[in-house]
Parts: sequence; structure tokens; C-alpha cells
Amino acid sequence: MNAAIFKKRTKAYALRVMHVVESLPDTRTGRVISNQLLRCSTSVGANYRAAARAKSQADFISKMGTVEEESDESLYWMELLIESGLAERECLADLVAEGNEILAMVVSSIRTARVRRNE
Repeated sequence: MNAAIFKKRTKAYALRVMHVVESLPDTRTGRVISNQLLRCSTSVGANYRAAARAKSQADFISKMGTVEEESDESLYWMELLIESGLAERECLADLVAEGNEILAMVVSSIRTARVRRNE
């Protein structure tokens, strides 16, 4: 997948999460989890854009590490939504699957970059 397509995909992911967050209950717990999920899911695309403009292979790997962390954190907050009963598993299933795919691609990209750096 090329950088332009992945940029669009991570932006679409953030937009989908934004819609989910807007549907969550306005309770103390709902607000805290919403804020955390919104922050890290939007950070995935923003940090990927920064990685795409990296100045070196080491800079790319470092920035992609941040993308990996934010992707994984997004999945964590969605798991909490499901396990707490604030969201139905079926409602988040596609979004969780997309988050897992994004995370897998990021990890693969980091591994490839590390191999290329060491060649």
C-alpha cells in the first residue's frame, strides 16, 4: 500500500472513531474514554503523515513507533468500551478489525524499515 492510500485510510479510521465517540453516553466514564479514544485514534493519521515526511530512515522508524503505540492504544480503548458495556461488540467489530489491520501494517512497515536500515 502506498503512502497516499495509507494516509486516506488512517484519516477515514479517525473519522469513523469520531462518529462512534459522538454516540457514547455523556457520563463521566463515557467522557473519559471518549476523550482518550478520540485523542489516540486521530493521532494515528497525524503521526503517519509526520512519518511520511521523515528526514531519515531512523526518523521514519521512530515516528512509526509512535503510530504503532497510538494504534494499539485506540484498540485498548475500544476493548474497554465493549467490555464495560458502553458499546456493543457488533457495533465496533468493523472498526476494531480496521484498527488491527492498520496496526499490523504499521508493525510490518517498521520491520521492513529496520531491515533496510541495516543493509
